[in-house]
Amino acid sequence: MNKKERLADTQRRDFLKGSIATATGIAAAAAVGQSIAGIAGAGTGEVPDKKEGYRLTQHVADYYKSAAI
Repeated sequence: MNKKERLADTQRRDFLKGSIATATGIAAAAAVGQSIAGIAGAGTGEVPDKKEGYRLTQHVADYYKSAAI
């Protein structure tokens, strides 16, 4: 292996190390951002929107009656 090939290998390694460090930093920043947003929303006293879930409405009951065998 000559000097030029060793230099190229070193540059590739440095590039990969930098890429991995950047990706890790972005993931960490996203996680911290979400936790900060959750903490900020918790202190306002706002109640998060609760989903009502399944409700038996008249049109659903009508469908069940028509689909009954």
